[in-house]
Amino acid sequence: MKVENRTIFENDNLHVLRGLDTNSIDLIYLDPPFNSNRTYEASVGSEAAGAAFKDFWTLDDLDNASHGELADREPELYHAISAAEFSHGQSMKAYLIMMGIRMLEMFRILKPTGTLYLHCDDNASHYLKTVMDTVFGKDNFRNEIIWQRAATTKGNLKKGLARDSDSIFRYSKSDTFTWNVEAVTIPYDMANLDAKTKRQYYCVEPETGRRFSLTSLTAQTYDPNSHLTYDVMGVVRTWRWAEARMRKEIAAGHIVQTRPGNVPRYKRYLDEQKGKRLNNIWVDIPNLTARSKERIGYPTQKPIALLERIIGASSNPGDMVLDPFCGCATTCVAAERLQRQWIGIDLSPKSYKLTQSRLQQNGMLEPVIHRKDTLKFYKQKRTYKHTLFGIQDGKCNGCQVPFPFRSMRVDYVVATSKGGIDAADNLQLLCSACSSMKEEKSDAGTTDSKRFKS
Repeated sequence: MKVENRTIFENDNLHVLRGLDTNSIDLIYLDPPFNSNRTYEASVGSEAAGAAFKDFWTLDDLDNASHGELADREPELYHAISAAEFSHGQSMKAYLIMMGIRMLEMFRILKPTGTLYLHCDDNASHYLKTVMDTVFGKDNFRNEIIWQRAATTKGNLKKGLARDSDSIFRYSKSDTFTWNVEAVTIPYDMANLDAKTKRQYYCVEPETGRRFSLTSLTAQTYDPNSHLTYDVMGVVRTWRWAEARMRKEIAAGHIVQTRPGNVPRYKRYLDEQKGKRLNNIWVDIPNLTARSKERIGYPTQKPIALLERIIGASSNPGDMVLDPFCGCATTCVAAERLQRQWIGIDLSPKSYKLTQSRLQQNGMLEPVIHRKDTLKFYKQKRTYKHTLFGIQDGKCNGCQVPFPFRSMRVDYVVATSKGGIDAADNLQLLCSACSSMKEEKSDAGTTDSKRFKS
């Protein structure tokens, strides 16, 4: 279903994602819970006071059928998630199931030219990358951006290095994706120049204060048959540009002669250069502090400058941007400032109020649409088998060994011949071996061979 621009959904993002049209979103940025085993609350007295969420997960937090649905739809993804349980426990598995089933929907709604940015930290980043490699394909991984949150390291370093950076995974849906290099190019100034460039641009124009360097206007060619050579190797020195270009640059004041008889040189101004292209380590956007003007007290608020860079790099004006964990709506504000369309989703009723307030603070008075309904979405076919798979954590109820979804059968716990009733709480999943053993006992007349059909 098509959704209007400037819409905030107050609902479970899975339900909303399933209602969005396939191939309808240009850019997705998500800053989900990090599985940090913490509870976050907005500071008392702040604009975001009342906003809170827990960031620890158990299998009880999930809809049981989601296990079976994931294992049925994407067995490879479920296997990758299950592997995390052995190294990190059930909490990580529960968290990744929550994220994985939503990631499948995000992949579906993203346009073929679209990009997704996932913001996380080292609590789950390695496991999340495995999930995303499975959903998007490892060849569609573009970057791991390291965002250094603090310009200076603080805290006690006696036990190790400071953990003051986040990871932002960038994935595209195909080889053809939107990429605006200007958004990741920062203008040159003396603060971000390396030592070599500072030495190069040491000259200052007295009249304007502009920094510049002088570069050669000549070029070398090699012609051993030429009569215009300067040495025996046949090197010919020529002007770099044609006469028309030279006259144009002279008129603009870019050609200077430092002293009579010297070869003219080109005056290259620092502020006219394209700027510094960023790599995947971003250290120029500090995290918000208590004194930051844009800070509203939301516990995981990100700087608008960070979102503007991401949105500017991977979308164009008029494109649709989605944040399925929009929190205090930084993505929405940044998208509005850059003339993009946007949709935000969050469980908290504070998100809508914060979006309205922050847009007004930024001089944007367009109305925000607040929706609490669930979009009309396709219903993933779920059966008793999906639910039982979740209840049993993917294990056979007989031998307690994990098995693929397709290898399990729905059967009765207590056979009807022994008084078992035909009800959901009398059902179980068995592997083929345990099911066969039960059938053999049934043939001996000790149990009921009837199996429940899911």
